[in-house]
Amino acid sequence: MKEAGLFFDEIMVKEPLHNWLVVCPSNSPENVHAGSHGKATTAAGCTLDNQLIFDLWNQIITTARLLNTDTDFASHLQQRLKEMAPMQVGRWGQLQEWMMDWDDPQDVHRHVSHLYGLFPGNQISPYRTPQLFDAARTSLIHRGDPSTGWSMGWKVCLWARLLDGDHAYKLITDQLTLVRNEKKKGGTYPNLFDAHPPFQIDGNFGCTAGIVEMLMQSHDGFIYLLPALPSLWQEGSVNGIIARGGFELDLSWKNGKVSRLVVKSRKGGNCRLRSLTPLAGKGLKKAKGENPNALYAVPEILTPIINKEARLNKVELKKNLSL
Repeated sequence: MKEAGLFFDEIMVKEPLHNWLVVCPSNSPENVHAGSHGKATTAAGCTLDNQLIFDLWNQIITTARLLNTDTDFASHLQQRLKEMAPMQVGRWGQLQEWMMDWDDPQDVHRHVSHLYGLFPGNQISPYRTPQLFDAARTSLIHRGDPSTGWSMGWKVCLWARLLDGDHAYKLITDQLTLVRNEKKKGGTYPNLFDAHPPFQIDGNFGCTAGIVEMLMQSHDGFIYLLPALPSLWQEGSVNGIIARGGFELDLSWKNGKVSRLVVKSRKGGNCRLRSLTPLAGKGLKKAKGENPNALYAVPEILTPIINKEARLNKVELKKNLSL
């Protein structure tokens, strides 16, 4: 991580319009932008690169602190993070894919790379960054559901992070549509491989990762139980799923509510739970302040820039308990 962080520290440059620190050349994989009249993928400071480097540098800083090493380099990166481009919400309420407001609301490209900050990253949160959360949702709605199989697997994860279990479930059913034509993209072959000739294993892995995200999330400073449970999954159980920090969960639910939970700690440290269902157990108490477990630290992002034309929706969250 240190060498990768050092590489970007040395090759990034200041762009002339805002004086932001960016990667140049940069690209949002395989998608073209309006700045080139739909002919090029190359630009400067694409959102995906910004999010990736933001995560990399923050993880180096956190790791250096935990290992008590590279103090000066970590301090340097802490300052450099302040110079980077913030995430931006464009004119039609979308999370911008590029540094400029080039996003086309009719674009249904299979790649949604600029949503990395929502999943697998944790830079976008309904609790900490509701404006970006809504903008990411708007971007995903406009991209649509139909896609190649691996992209649908990613969208399962994204809709789970958006706390919409029914939409995530729809993508799972789309993903499991039987495909017998080897040239067709999207769905699942009879042997259960993701349908994208010849096949793409990330579609299989992405879908199963999304199912776990529907049942448990641990990226936002706490372990969230049943955060995106579909209305059709009223009863069920899952055993042995691992949350951040080495917490192993056996979880059962009935009528859409947690009925049994066993948490096994492999590494120790504070365990914070969030649940839509009141929990009963010895030693549980209401949580206050930030989670003291360093493995649950959440990033402090740069203040996003919101286009004055953007119409944002209020993020409505279900009432839950934090323990």
